[in-house]
Amino acid sequence: MNDLVKAIRLLRPTAQFSFTDNDYSTIKWDDLEGQAPTQKEIDEALKQIIANQKVEAETKEASKQAILDRIGLTADELKTILG
Repeated sequence: MNDLVKAIRLLRPTAQFSFTDNDYSTIKWDDLEGQAPTQKEIDEALKQIIANQKVEAETKEASKQAILDRIGLTADELKTILG
């Protein structure tokens, strides 16, 4: 799912829509409760999505490192073991 779709789903979870070339100005709303989100709202939602993805990646990496620390291996050693 691309980021424009994610942003729209965040703002209008039940909306049905289509668009071309990942371009906000081409969005065709097939089913929308309330008003269409503005470009500014979409941009803010995209910022939130990117921030959330960064936090998720950092959390995942910290979890991996905690497991490696617990078993006493480095990431390189684990790669060697797994081939």
